Amino acid sequence: MIDLNKFNDIYLQLEAAILEKKYLPGELLPSENELSKQFQASRETIRKALALLLENGYIQKQQGKGSIVLDVNRFVFPVAGLTSFKELQESQKMPSQTIVTKNQTGPISKPLMERLHLPKETQVISLERVRKIQGEAVILDYDFLLADVISDIPNEVAEDSIYDYIENDLGLTISYAQKEITVEPVTKQDKELLDLNGDSHVVVVRSDVYMQDTTLFQYTESRHRMDKFRFVEFARRKQV
Repeated sequence: MIDLNKFNDIYLQLEAAILEKKYLPGELLPSENELSKQFQASRETIRKALALLLENGYIQKQQGKGSIVLDVNRFVFPVAGLTSFKELQESQKMPSQTIVTKNQTGPISKPLMERLHLPKETQVISLERVRKIQGEAVILDYDFLLADVISDIPNEVAEDSIYDYIENDLGLTISYAQKEITVEPVTKQDKELLDLNGDSHVVVVRSDVYMQDTTLFQYTESRHRMDKFRFVEFARRKQV
């Protein structure tokens, strides 16, 4: 029988050891037998703790070798989901700060008008935000929200979570997004606003975001320093 408190306690101790660099990326954790003796627990309990480490991206199981420690300095960025930065920050315990560098309403630009197939009289809220993680500016976000759907985004909201504001304050339902991910050369603004550490390229995620009734309300371009994130998606092979 598995002791639920025991395996969770073992998981937390192993997680702390990985985060504290007692086990380095690429190294093997002790074997199940060794961990069983170390923690005075059954192998079934150890397997459950290792399964949690696997699910949370700390290790990779390799047949014939064991549990290999992964590089956890990169935060996980889910490709398939529609998750706010605040939700990512809270779920992964990122020590972060958001700085709003632009928040204004005006006519849509011609490139954006053509991309989104909108009339030239469309008004948009233009947001520019720098995301700092562990004191380094590693994400530059550009958000354009249609003003006839979202009339105003206060600065304090932009510093916190616009999705929380839209859903819980305005009572609207955000449904889905079409995403595009590319690797592109850094721009002049990237160099000015991000701590690039000499990087010549950034990962760019562009999203067209829709309400439940299929109304387009947001276009976002999120520019990420390459060494800080892992872009992941769960994929299942279709049986034919």
